[in-house]
Amino acid sequence: MRSNFEFFSRLRLPRLQLTQLQLIPLRLTPLHLALVILGLIFNSPLNHHTLGLCTAQEPASSATQQSNTATQQSNTATQQPTSSDPFSGPQIGEPLPEFSFLVSFAHPTDSNSEKSNDSSPKPLNPVEHAQNNPLLLVFVHDVNRQSVAMTRVLTKYAHSRSKDNLNTAVVFLGDDTSGAQANLKRIQHALTPDVPTGVSPDGREGPGNLGLNRNVQLTILIAKDKKVTANFALVQPSLQADLPKVIRAIIEQVGGQEPKISDLITEPAMARNPANNKPQDTVDADALRALVRPLIQKDATDAQVDEAAISIEQAIAQSPAIKKEIGRIARTIVSSGSLENYGTPRAQEILKIWSEKYGQPSR
Repeated sequence: MRSNFEFFSRLRLPRLQLTQLQLIPLRLTPLHLALVILGLIFNSPLNHHTLGLCTAQEPASSATQQSNTATQQSNTATQQPTSSDPFSGPQIGEPLPEFSFLVSFAHPTDSNSEKSNDSSPKPLNPVEHAQNNPLLLVFVHDVNRQSVAMTRVLTKYAHSRSKDNLNTAVVFLGDDTSGAQANLKRIQHALTPDVPTGVSPDGREGPGNLGLNRNVQLTILIAKDKKVTANFALVQPSLQADLPKVIRAIIEQVGGQEPKISDLITEPAMARNPANNKPQDTVDADALRALVRPLIQKDATDAQVDEAAISIEQAIAQSPAIKKEIGRIARTIVSSGSLENYGTPRAQEILKIWSEKYGQPSR
């Protein structure tokens, strides 16, 4: 054994090759030594099968590989997509429980004069009122640009199908019923007229027998014969992705051709004045003041300021004249040096943005 050690020490082999030697069992026959030396000289990889030196390490390595393979398969199975859609309200095929909410405008029993004037909220049981006819219910859990836009476009289409006996109702949910009603009045112009719209007296959870999910923005139910035919619990409502699905579910109950989504989303052209063939776009001063007043209230909360800003932005999108007037107002307030007298700091920041965005004179 000593002679073998002296022989290998004189070879001055590279460090990598010496490392390889350390992995080889010490009980070597002369034939094994010769094969090892030839392998090192010609820099060929050592092969335990060639040397006949298979050890117990190899089965262990195979077992490790099998274990790794099993682990990978387990991880792959874990990563398979699962249904994560939220549940809110009664599901398809389940009975639609009756409930009541307080309608702020467009109550079915209102006369034309009552619909045109502010009236106190009236209770309505939309399930009982629809009887066995198709019914669309929109529950608004969170008031924001996405939920309001989806509600407006969807209910506008639904109202156009009222002649096919489709009933529609919009129910806003909030912790404070009176506060929710006040907020609803602020954004009323951004919603569909002639569609019964109001607030649930049961708080943010809504009617207890419906099992609504407060963690979604919208719950949309479609029913016929007092049974749910479609249910949409929308966390982030999208006109492009979600609206077509809801429209198809409505058509399944009332029939008709599926409209182009682009036609539903695009606001209709302004009515034209036959006298001069120019689009009419005027601003009602009283309506504009009612629109701006909630934004600049000194005691408004951030949530109320945001809701007022959303309402104004939606009005701007529909009317170039309102856009121009809001820009003028914002620019005047900001440049007057008395911005701090208008609303809260949050409202003042919004006015600064509008002054830059809409208040620049056209060139």
